[in-house]
Amino acid sequence: MSTSADVLIIGAGLAGLCCAKRLTEAGITFQIVEASDGIGGRVRTDEVDGFLLDRGFQVLLTAYPEARKILDYSRLDLKSFSPGALSWFAGRMNPIVDPWRMPGMWREALRSDFGTLGDKLRMARLRSRLKHSSIEDIFKRPERSTKDTLKSEGFNQEMIHRFFRPFLGGILLDGELKTTSRMFEFVFKMLSEGSTSVPARGMGAIPAQIAEKLSNDSICLNSRVESLHENEITLAGGESMRGRAIVVAADGPSAAHLVGEAEPASRSVSCFYYAAEEPPVPRPMLTLNGDGAGPVNNFAVMSQVAPSYAPRGNQLISVSVLGTQELTEAQLSGFVIAQMKNWFGVVARSWRLLKSYKIPHAQPQQYPGALEPAERSVRVRPGIYVCGDHRDNASIQGAMRSGHRAAEAVIKDFAR
Repeated sequence: MSTSADVLIIGAGLAGLCCAKRLTEAGITFQIVEASDGIGGRVRTDEVDGFLLDRGFQVLLTAYPEARKILDYSRLDLKSFSPGALSWFAGRMNPIVDPWRMPGMWREALRSDFGTLGDKLRMARLRSRLKHSSIEDIFKRPERSTKDTLKSEGFNQEMIHRFFRPFLGGILLDGELKTTSRMFEFVFKMLSEGSTSVPARGMGAIPAQIAEKLSNDSICLNSRVESLHENEITLAGGESMRGRAIVVAADGPSAAHLVGEAEPASRSVSCFYYAAEEPPVPRPMLTLNGDGAGPVNNFAVMSQVAPSYAPRGNQLISVSVLGTQELTEAQLSGFVIAQMKNWFGVVARSWRLLKSYKIPHAQPQQYPGALEPAERSVRVRPGIYVCGDHRDNASIQGAMRSGHRAAEAVIKDFAR
């Protein structure tokens, strides 16, 4: 395989695609080399028996600044979750609604026994503070753990356990709330300022839309990079490719291996998809494990949010289990269904497992100190650049932003 491209980009995830998009705008040629059989990296969607299965429970927070710049939301046909959440504890589902984004729900919000009146006032105060803080300011604040931040805000232990632990666990993949406070505040700000959505055709529609702006022959699939040296990469089959610059847009561990850096820690998750005849909850809301028992952290009826995720007359249920599990798919699914039977009765026994995903590097682990600085350098050494959410923050925003930053660094260096 040979190439005459200026830049070789290793990885066709969001970071690599956004890097390529910016290089295209600058008139710089590139070739993307992707190890798998498709684009998107961790943001991919499979179709199984007419169901759309994202590779892990994922959502787009529409307030992400980089996503707003790059994506055409109307063409994605976004479908949104209802603001708020349902939390299972004390033997029942308990709703917590977002009255700021659900007109007419203030009475229900205030009367709900989910959280004390003081907790609701603290939530309002936190929301107001973050809405009046810029993203730049948030990522400059002193870091501590999310749990310590919630305690300092005055939230009681029950509110932290019943709501924040599983809610942020579903987003940050951190059920212990050890993640840096900067990441928590950023996510909470984004949640407050926009919708939590998925494209009608699945999260894979996001990278597909970005790739539309790239030439058809600029992406080489099924091409795993084994090593790189200066301006040359070697593929698994022994072939080599050369370019003026190389951008490594792989996940954190893979990127570290290629450029010779220390491997960053990762967050892992397992996601199970089930087909059901009826939705087990009444609203298109994220549902949380508020009592903390059992393997399930959160689940969502994706077909309630976006009916196109399931064939007519069917429901699609996504269940997330945090961490690395040593059990087989059948064993872990058995524990999941047993927990769902406890919540919803014997109807859960009829749920049909469609597919499960074990994602060992779902997100970079970002404890206090990891986001100092918030945007790490994308230049590794002359001619070698790295991008990905492990270079910024663990989000779609971070992946997209880092890809843009890597492209800008290449453009600047080429102009010298």
